[in-house]
Amino acid sequence: MRYSALSIFKQAFAGNLGWTPAWREPAPKTHYDVIIVGGGGHGLATAYYLAREFGIRNIAVVEKGYLGSGNVGRNTTIVRSNYMLPGNEPFYEFSLKLWEGLEQELNYNVMFSQRGIINLYHNDGQRDQYIRRGNAMMMEGVAAELLDRESLKKMLPFLNFEHARFPIMGGLLQKRAGTARHDAVAWGFARGADRLGVDLIQNCEVTGIRRENGTVTGVETTRGFIGCDKLALAAAGNTSRVGEMAGLKLPIESHVLQAFVTEGLKPCIDHVITYGAGHFYISQSDKGGLVFGAEIDGYSSYAQRGNLATAEHVMEEGVTMIPGLSRVRVLRAWGGVMDMSMDGSPIIDRTPIENLYLNCGWCYGGFKATPASGFCFAHLIAKGESHHVARALRLDRFERGFPIDEAGVGTQPNLH
Repeated sequence: MRYSALSIFKQAFAGNLGWTPAWREPAPKTHYDVIIVGGGGHGLATAYYLAREFGIRNIAVVEKGYLGSGNVGRNTTIVRSNYMLPGNEPFYEFSLKLWEGLEQELNYNVMFSQRGIINLYHNDGQRDQYIRRGNAMMMEGVAAELLDRESLKKMLPFLNFEHARFPIMGGLLQKRAGTARHDAVAWGFARGADRLGVDLIQNCEVTGIRRENGTVTGVETTRGFIGCDKLALAAAGNTSRVGEMAGLKLPIESHVLQAFVTEGLKPCIDHVITYGAGHFYISQSDKGGLVFGAEIDGYSSYAQRGNLATAEHVMEEGVTMIPGLSRVRVLRAWGGVMDMSMDGSPIIDRTPIENLYLNCGWCYGGFKATPASGFCFAHLIAKGESHHVARALRLDRFERGFPIDEAGVGTQPNLH
């Protein structure tokens, strides 16, 4: 069924009884050309682009829970491409361009809103760093604008400009950035992949990876063995555990990243805003809630929840930047399990094991990268070589001495 204003109008007069399920619930077949482990945004996008762009349709996406039960439904929904380093900027700009046509392509409303993102700076050093980042963006053809304090006061009068330690001096604006509805992104890619013949197998946990003569032949699951010609891992925070089933020891750690949402308010924050004196970021959802988060919890965990010390730290940063937040009630919180890489940048590459492919290490950047991650991973699986915007995201870059350290903090995952 194709969605349109006309179909909504017709269904309204028919009691909404004619809607069909968005995707099938197939039983797993005995063998597939490609099995993708992970039914989140990246796994579903990979399946969709494999089928649409490269004509491979005998695909299964296996997910231990329900589709979208992982990080794609547990994030702060920010989409941007304001990166600086050559290994990152072209990739995330490619992703943003895919976002801009995604709703039309999927025939699904992912609620992509290009409201702009503003990164605040608080001293001369940060200003110079943002000038450098903005120049790097413009060299890649990506628009950036440096804002002074007076411009910001007109746009964001609710900020604490006169803070004694961290006065707000200006910010870097990317107008094309924004937010999207996280659940809708998963549902849109799932529906699109299903329409192209991909089997989406929910409640099917991978318990082992079978290998013969060094080659992967399939996966053991809670629903039996499923054979495949190629196996692709897109399991986010659980990548380490799934990789161990194939004997891989990966350069990533799993950490929890908490997010929060407040009661609904009238429109008050028109942009995505990030705090330069910490790692706080905030936007307002279409339902009126303020969605925000900050740093990861500083210890490794696979639990989709965080601790109160981090929650307190997030609130402190938020109130420091926007004093009015102290009067707003927080309704709920959740945690996503981040696969933190050694340099804070992702990995899309083949593994040393024949026909086993890897997509991991997304740190804070997983949601915004969803379309490009899926497209580039599909390109790698189908053609056996990296897409040109993802060539720097190799697994062996740490061994070769070519990390992509966007944050500039070295090889310490919990600092990224």
